[in-house]
Amino acid sequence: MNGEKLRRIRTPEGVEFPLIIASPITRFLALLIDVLCVQIATGLAGIVVGVLGLLNSDWAGAAYALASAVLSLGYPILMEWRWRGQTLGKRVLRLQVMDEQGLRLQFSQVVIRNLLRAVDVLPGFYLVGGVSAWWSANGQRLGDFAASTIVVRHPAAEKPDFDQILPDKYNSFREHAHLAARLRQTTSAREAGLGLQALLRRDRFEDTARVRLFADLRAHFEQRVRFPAEVTEGLSDETYVRNVVDVLFR
Repeated sequence: MNGEKLRRIRTPEGVEFPLIIASPITRFLALLIDVLCVQIATGLAGIVVGVLGLLNSDWAGAAYALASAVLSLGYPILMEWRWRGQTLGKRVLRLQVMDEQGLRLQFSQVVIRNLLRAVDVLPGFYLVGGVSAWWSANGQRLGDFAASTIVVRHPAAEKPDFDQILPDKYNSFREHAHLAARLRQTTSAREAGLGLQALLRRDRFEDTARVRLFADLRAHFEQRVRFPAEVTEGLSDETYVRNVVDVLFR
């Protein structure tokens, strides 16, 4: 993919997900945005502290130094934890911090990787961290190594070819307009997206994983709305999910 590094994560079910490792340059651009955000916040804090300076200049200086330290360290930790691995800069450039094994990102990992920025920034302009990320197979700076994290890039999603994955075949679900409407009302955008992605990626799954995935998706959607037995009888799990996605997106 244009020379980009990939990290492949394999689930216990045999499903493999390729992740695009963010390049050091892209990460540096995201960092610049975050630095700007911190500088703006620090400037606003300086205005507030300036009022305190009218009363006691020593207290004002100490308060400003404390505010600068808290914002510099607290901003990335708070944002990455609350936004699941993203700061404002990472969100703009579609980057995300993840556990290197694809597990849920832990708060301790967020803290460790950000505390070690003090080392990665040495001797200036993130030279240590940049060299480490450039040569590492997974683009990890020292903070990422210590926290067992990676930074990935999510490319902009292209509009799927519905005619390819949802050919204009007969869909018995359409005949039950009230049930189809209820399905659209009770299904979230995330759930609909999961069904769509399963169809888009179905040829990439191993046979056993593919069968299990569509069986699970069918069971999930059946909890939302149950179509009459005479409509669903004889439908494979994959066809069932195709019909559901057809109703949701068409």
